[in-house]
Amino acid sequence: MSGSAYLTPAEALERLRTGNEAYLKASVPSGDVSPEIRKKTCREGQSPYAVIVTCSDSRVIPESIFSAGIGELFVVRSAGNVIGEHELGSVEYAVEHLRCPLVVVMGHTHCGAVNAAIERQGHGHVKAITDRIADAIGGETDDLRACVLNVKMAVSVLSAELDCAVTGAVYHIEDGRVEFTQFKR
Repeated sequence: MSGSAYLTPAEALERLRTGNEAYLKASVPSGDVSPEIRKKTCREGQSPYAVIVTCSDSRVIPESIFSAGIGELFVVRSAGNVIGEHELGSVEYAVEHLRCPLVVVMGHTHCGAVNAAIERQGHGHVKAITDRIADAIGGETDDLRACVLNVKMAVSVLSAELDCAVTGAVYHIEDGRVEFTQFKR
């Protein structure tokens, strides 16, 4: 089931939690990707119930993690879930034009971009990403704590720029669990 119509941020968050619980128990993804939903969203457009800002890491698949199908989530991805102008513009579009009631910034454990920032690595264009993460994490060297600090920075940026509900989350690659960290309006 897609649609953000009439969902509150708390209801959208509960839907994500329930979807993650289903994912933890499933052996195959359970989101609706049927020909019927493809045709319906083509005809009627999209109506996602949440925006997920997350890392580009190929092990992080928001639609699967939250048992969502076509049209249910508006996903914005960048290495290290860094928020720049393009990511901010994408989130703004989803909040203002698609009326998504909730934005989730979801980092993850074992993130290569966070680890590169911890080790002060990065060159070329990657350095712009690792420098932004390094600013968020300061001198933190613990992978999980650095991930949480990086998520908190992105939540702060989005909360300052947009009039919407924003929460942070960490996806644990080891076991598939999502831990929500904070909620701001």
